[in-house]
Amino acid sequence: MIGIVGIIIVFVMVFGGFMLAGGHLEIILHALPFEFMIIGGSAIGAFVVSNDIGSIKHTAKDVAKVFKGVHWRSQDYQDLLCLLFQLIRLARNSPVDLEEHIEAPQDSAVFAPYPRILADREATELICDTLRSASMNYDDPNQVEEVLNKRIEASYRHALHSSHALQTVADALPALGIVAAVLGVIKTMGAIDQPPEILGKLIGSALVGTFLGVFLAYGIVGPFSAKLKAVVDEDANFYALIREVLVANLYQHSINNCIEVGRQNAPRHIRPSYADLEHALKQLRHEAA
Repeated sequence: MIGIVGIIIVFVMVFGGFMLAGGHLEIILHALPFEFMIIGGSAIGAFVVSNDIGSIKHTAKDVAKVFKGVHWRSQDYQDLLCLLFQLIRLARNSPVDLEEHIEAPQDSAVFAPYPRILADREATELICDTLRSASMNYDDPNQVEEVLNKRIEASYRHALHSSHALQTVADALPALGIVAAVLGVIKTMGAIDQPPEILGKLIGSALVGTFLGVFLAYGIVGPFSAKLKAVVDEDANFYALIREVLVANLYQHSINNCIEVGRQNAPRHIRPSYADLEHALKQLRHEAA
């Protein structure tokens, strides 16, 4: 919702200010379809040329994040800590019983109460693969942490691709606007024998190209890219929390300390409170008793 509000503010301030200053939208509206075809079409074409089909689909899908915002909420962080608490406790009390949960999380009674986490393949595999490695005596905390760091970093770079792709388009748009403006000037020069009022409209139409390129770059596409990066950075904390808790577990800290390490590593503005998390853990202990 906040993304839509931002776009509305951009349009109202730019075009509202233009009209209040005495400008007329007729020239812009008349030239807009043709200029947008030149600038927008060439930008899309360049984007298609520089990306494969998978990246194109990924970027198109990620644009929705500008309006949806971050995926993981405060409740998700609390649910994640509760899930990790149950899995670590199970791993320490009965490693054999843990196997069925990490080998088939979709059928696990432990994962079932947390459908949002279960639906995220990366989070589920990160948890299950790490616990599986520990059960196979691959439990050197330093080695596991290094593997997790590389895995999370690779996923992070992949998630940032859409932001980088859009930023590349944003960087190209002002130049493409100049291309459209030059074409407009060429058209104007072909009508140099026309009266000033006609030449004025032709020059105005040509300048719409420069305006549109800069406007799209810094008013729309650039902010989209920045927002996507902010969302990816925020959501990356969720996977970092998984790493912190599971590595702390390998150091054989108490289960409560492992969970507290994770809670402390959650972003402050969505970090579950100690009281709320402790209440949720007490309920889990009571249900397990």
